[in-house]
Amino acid sequence: MTRSATFFAEYILKAFDAYHETFTEITERSGMRFRNGDWHGIRNDAVARLELYSRMVDRSVSEIIARIGDQRHDETQWEAVKAAFVESIQDRYHYQLAETFYNSVIRRVFSVIGVNPRIEFTVSDFKIPLIEEKPCPICSAYPAKPGSVDIYAIAENILAGFEKELPLMDRTGDSRRVARAVKNHLEEKNLPASDIHIEVADPVFYRYKGAYLVGRILAGKEICPLILCVLNIQGKIFVDAVLFETHEVSILFSFANAYFHVNVINPEEMVNFLKSIMPQKRVSEIYTSLGYHKHGKAELFREIIRSLDQTDDCFEIAPGEEGMVMLVFTIPALNVVFKMIRDRFDFPKKTTPDHIRNRYQLVFRHDRAGRLVDAQEFYLLKLDKKRFPQDLLEELNKKASKNVTVNTDHIVIRHLYTERRLTPLDIYIRENPPEAVKEVLLDYGWAVKELAASNIFPGDLFFKNFGVTQWGRVVFYDYDELSLLTDCRFRKMPEPRNHEEIMSDEPWFSINENDVFPEEFRKFLYFPEHVRPAFEEIHGDLFGIHFWQEMQKKLKAGIMVHILPYKNHRRFDHKILESSGLYFSQKN
Repeated sequence: MTRSATFFAEYILKAFDAYHETFTEITERSGMRFRNGDWHGIRNDAVARLELYSRMVDRSVSEIIARIGDQRHDETQWEAVKAAFVESIQDRYHYQLAETFYNSVIRRVFSVIGVNPRIEFTVSDFKIPLIEEKPCPICSAYPAKPGSVDIYAIAENILAGFEKELPLMDRTGDSRRVARAVKNHLEEKNLPASDIHIEVADPVFYRYKGAYLVGRILAGKEICPLILCVLNIQGKIFVDAVLFETHEVSILFSFANAYFHVNVINPEEMVNFLKSIMPQKRVSEIYTSLGYHKHGKAELFREIIRSLDQTDDCFEIAPGEEGMVMLVFTIPALNVVFKMIRDRFDFPKKTTPDHIRNRYQLVFRHDRAGRLVDAQEFYLLKLDKKRFPQDLLEELNKKASKNVTVNTDHIVIRHLYTERRLTPLDIYIRENPPEAVKEVLLDYGWAVKELAASNIFPGDLFFKNFGVTQWGRVVFYDYDELSLLTDCRFRKMPEPRNHEEIMSDEPWFSINENDVFPEEFRKFLYFPEHVRPAFEEIHGDLFGIHFWQEMQKKLKAGIMVHILPYKNHRRFDHKILESSGLYFSQKN
């Protein structure tokens, strides 16, 4: 290596700084776009930010390889680069993000299989600093005076503090509504109002047509979320709802939602703040929800490794009906599934591995509407062979051998996706009581409709392709037949003209690849008898072409329908929203 270790450390750091500066510029535009109602600009920015990381890493890898040539595999020299990089980032708030960027570059330069701790960062390389050691306030406090609590004044102060970012059309009315909601919640939970303390994160969280003030209420020893949901409908900005429950906030920050655009000065401290109101959510998912999806992937890998180190669990075939396209396995201690593309696809599947990867990329770039599971993509993953029982090894060798190398002690998987492990909907239906089944099947209908509103048609509506989260929410995870709704042609079944056509086993009319016949859904979707009447009442329009064609008209006209990530009972009574026709929410 003809250049010094410091030179390459500084080169990679400059590349990271260029990435992070552009990431921040895109993120900071969200407030202006929200106030101006520039929804297409927000969507374009979301895609641009998603593509930014890979583009910057690709450029850095190409330039480094061009500079060092045959010396790219000199590990001793790159140990020195790593040490120099540590010196450069140790005083930065974003040091963990810089570390992940460095790993992304170095792993590509060296074509690392598994982990190489000599040249890349591992979880043991840093002593995670305490917040007190890196002071950087990320929230503002709104304490109440003991014995003189004025919740309205607190609500007014909170909203006034965000007047520049969120110029509300009726701040006084919104303050009154927020205060009333907070009082009612405290009474319902029997929490003392005399000494409450409210903290709200300083930046606004933006996602498409929604803006959110994220905070928490501290009452005695209790901590509960406080999320103010703000909308802009045709230039009128108002607080639409307040969320208080952990499961509501977890859904808002769900792995099935698009990432927030939020300007975070100290990511680690923000993650700790969010973790306090979502204690069950993994750190990796919180980082990802903030838009740091590559660092979220790094944290997920560390969570997997820690889980393997702390248990003797072995990998196993994931529960549910075997897929025709993906081989799926999991590990009991961690709610993650590992999905590999099979070598061959069972009949009648006609897809290709490239098409499947393309579908995952489409989902990554798209608005997931809270209904499409986020996936992390791994290459050259190295795992202990002892964790793979014989039946799973046989499945891998039989159905995914092109993607697997089995050595004496390890298994190397060239490419796989990880997703949150869910209960397959068909299994949930079999194993749960009638009322729970009814609730999730009605939510299944909302899931299909919300996907349609976001320009997604699942293709295969069988229950086995949907999963149920721990909060009873239905999401879609089988992407090989997924398509844009606007690419589909929804048709009515032609009437048979004679007895031969009535009795024919094959269609007597022409069918194009993207033709969909909604009335056929009734034939292959089995609803228990206690569910079908309610489903028909609420979602019967899914079995006709009108719903689908009307949604296509809106999408083709450029109308972005906003899908509310909370239920109607949390909303204030804003008639403006109902009259606009620009929203989509559950009617319960």
